[in-house]
Amino acid sequence: MSVVKSALSGQERKVTGEALQGALADLVDLALVAKQVHWNVVGPRFRSVHLQLDEVVATARQHSDVVAERASAIGVSPDGRAGTVASSSAIGKVPEGYTQDADVVAFMVKALGAVIAKMRERIEVTDEPDPVSQDILIQLTADLEKHAWMFQAESA
Repeated sequence: MSVVKSALSGQERKVTGEALQGALADLVDLALVAKQVHWNVVGPRFRSVHLQLDEVVATARQHSDVVAERASAIGVSPDGRAGTVASSSAIGKVPEGYTQDADVVAFMVKALGAVIAKMRERIEVTDEPDPVSQDILIQLTADLEKHAWMFQAESA
């Protein structure tokens, strides 16, 4: 049931809603796992990696709100519940306990790469049904790719 009327057809809303929901789950999980490793990073580059992780968290949280609100605007109820996020995120298991800075950087390169790959798929599928949502996905992917670049440079 949707209480919000949308300019999108039922099929357009379905395709776009699925893309936005997937993006939401990945962004919520990215914020959670980045915060988890933020609390547990250790090593000689602790401070720089610790601060860099907070930037990822801020980006993921900001974009998750935009994505969820876009879903609502087209008549799709966003679902950011823990169970939904855990069962559908593109991100693998986060390291447990204290983690060396180099391992955190490697994890973030992999996590960001997985999320970016899914976002690029979502950009493609929203091209026809909803260029407005596609634009949101393009911008958030650009921001995630900037973080990915910085973590990759960190591990060079």
